[in-house]
Formats: sequence, C-alpha cells, structure tokens
Amino acid sequence: MTWVNAVIQGILLGGLYALFACGLSLMFGVMRVINLAHGDLALLGTFMVLVVSEHVGLSPFASLLIVLPGAAVVGYVLQHLLFGPSLRGGELSPMLATFGLSIVIGNLLLQIFSADTHSLGAGALTTASWHISSQISISALSVVIFGVALLVLIGLQLMLSYTQLGRKMRATADDAATAELVGINAKRVYAIAAAIALTTAALAGTFFGMRSSFDPTLGPSQLIFAFEAVIIGGLGSLWGTLVGGIALGIAQTVGAQAFGASWSIFCGNVLFLAVLAFRSEGIFAAREAAG
Repeated sequence: MTWVNAVIQGILLGGLYALFACGLSLMFGVMRVINLAHGDLALLGTFMVLVVSEHVGLSPFASLLIVLPGAAVVGYVLQHLLFGPSLRGGELSPMLATFGLSIVIGNLLLQIFSADTHSLGAGALTTASWHISSQISISALSVVIFGVALLVLIGLQLMLSYTQLGRKMRATADDAATAELVGINAKRVYAIAAAIALTTAALAGTFFGMRSSFDPTLGPSQLIFAFEAVIIGGLGSLWGTLVGGIALGIAQTVGAQAFGASWSIFCGNVLFLAVLAFRSEGIFAAREAAG
C-alpha cells in the first residue's frame, strides 16, 4: 500500500508542478521565449501574498484577489519594457534578459525579507486529510491544488481553442508578421500572454507557500521543476505540462519511497534526462505523433 500512496502523492504533487509550468509553456508557445525568471516571479507572488495577508489582515486565499491582478499588470508591463525589446535582439537576448531579471528579483527579495523562512497558512486545509487506509492518506490542500491546476489548464485550453483572443494568440505564435498584416496587434497579444503567464505563476507560488516553507532563494529550484515538467510533457503543449508535472511528481515520490527522501529530486532529474535522451519532444508530443 505504501507504493500506492507514493503514486497518489506524486499525482497530486504533479498538479502543483503543472500549475508552475503552464505559464512557462504559454510564454514559449506564443512568444518562443523561455522565461528564466519564471520561478523568481512566482516566488515574488508568494511574498506579495505574505505581505498582503500580514499587513492587511486577509487570508492568503483572499489576498489572491489583490495579488493576481497585480501579477497580471506586472506581466503586461514587463512584456513592454523587457520581454518585447529583448525579442528584437535575437534568440539569445530574451534568455539573457530574463536571467538578469531572475537575479534582480532574487537579490531584491533577499534584501527585503532576508534569508528567513516563511509559510502561508491555508486555514483548515492545512491539516485536513482523508484517510483511505492505514497507509494511504490524501491531503485536502493537495486535492484543492490539483483541482485548481486542472481548472486553469482547462480554462486556458478553452480560451486558446474557442475565443477570439485564443485565435489571435495561435495566429501570432504561427507567424507574427502575417498576423499583423490581417490586423492583429502582436505586441498586445504578447503582453496579454505574459500577463496570463505571470498570473498563473503567482497562483502556483501561493499554493507552494501553503504546502511548504519558503525563502527568497527558492525561485531557481521552482523554475527547474516547471522547466522539467514542460520538457517531459512536451514543449509548448498545455496538456503536456499536466502529463509532465504528474510524471515528475510520481518520479520524485516513488524515488523517495524506494531510496529515501534525499533521492527524491535526483529521481525526478533522471526522468528528465531520460526523456531528453529518448523522447526529446516529450511524452505528450510523442503520443500526438503516434495518433
């Protein structure tokens, strides 16, 4: 039964990784930008929720009503001030720009909040769980996170498939120059995509802060998990991020069950390298090709 529990926990953990990864996947899919500051921007959202909850007196969930719109504005502004201009400098320029942004955010958080660890309370969800058997226990918070991740991914997929904005995003992703010839404002589409990506990142960062303690140095590690989930599932595919996140989560929890907790991250990295070596387009992309 302990192995079954490890798989269940891995699936639920994969929901959090998918939520981290969907914004990264969206930015790459629309703009072909790999945002190396994604983890630090998510962590910035975590700290903003902490500040609002401590100084305004709202719960972390209520604080999201303030933080998520703020994250959207930050994404929109960053697209115009940083991401957009860097796109004109070639393929390497956006990566360097976002790498610099990651360093700036990480150091800024360290200066303001020091290296102390913090956590976000989730109320009754923090300790609530369902005991299926003596060896299988399911956390209510993990189920909520997984459910939110599913809703976000479904919402994004429906938006891309059936709305005018989604059609503009897909057209711009295929050929921005041609899209502008038919009246689509590519810069505005990019800015909206960045706003959505940062909003989902802040949401993921908030749930991360509810699941575990955090400090200003953890942004890069969250980027790595999100990047691994995107690559494992299939770069640029929203459903691939869910597949990749679940696969990564299961690899980590099963690895911890088999070899000990200290091997958890290593086992996830091994899966990541195996996918790169044998299915470089990702698990989800491979299934699409086979179909």
